[in-house]
Amino acid sequence: MIQILPSLLAADGARLGDEIRRVEAAEADALHLDIMDAHFVPNLSFGPDVVRVTARCAPGLHRHVHLMLSRPDLYVAPFADAGAQTIQIHVEADCDIWQTLRMIRDRGLRTGLVLRPQTSPEAAFPYLALCDEVLFMTVNPGYGGQSFMPEVLPHIERLRKRLCSDGKPEFDIMVDGGINFETGAKAAAAGANQFVAGSFLFRQPDMGAAVAALRETCGQAFPGTF
Repeated sequence: MIQILPSLLAADGARLGDEIRRVEAAEADALHLDIMDAHFVPNLSFGPDVVRVTARCAPGLHRHVHLMLSRPDLYVAPFADAGAQTIQIHVEADCDIWQTLRMIRDRGLRTGLVLRPQTSPEAAFPYLALCDEVLFMTVNPGYGGQSFMPEVLPHIERLRKRLCSDGKPEFDIMVDGGINFETGAKAAAAGANQFVAGSFLFRQPDMGAAVAALRETCGQAFPGTF
């Protein structure tokens, strides 16, 4: 299933509640929250309280949390308690990846593994049994508004082919970074079915129309068989 997730990092911080409700009104599939520690990536963003704000402003909107942290294992509980429903961690993080994914799953949440553009997709293979999704960063993580990196497309295709050969064709593959109609279609053709978009969606005068159009564009490009 094609899913569209606006990234709160691109929202107007002075109108955060309104922006969250705007995402819900646009009928997006989830709200993506990038959590940065200014150590693992060179930026500092949200904490658990923003997840709580999201839960209050739009309780029906799925809260999708991407931990760009050196030690995500130390923050699974605070973000779970704040209302996160999916928690993703980086395979490059300085923690026991298997144990941290197990911690997330034991809280009853969806689990995700994230790969930087330079990381081989094979790095995710040992952990797929504990993952509900894999996110390929299509920019270097840390800041919004960057250009899509097409060199990640073969990584997406390699993982999708592996999943299909393992009998898991419905496993979710997500992309994040520089996503718009053109790049979303390219990622979908490679095997992605979940699309995080920040600046592209939040600058649209009609986010709902843009979400629907991006979902349709990516759905048409997704080949279905690999």
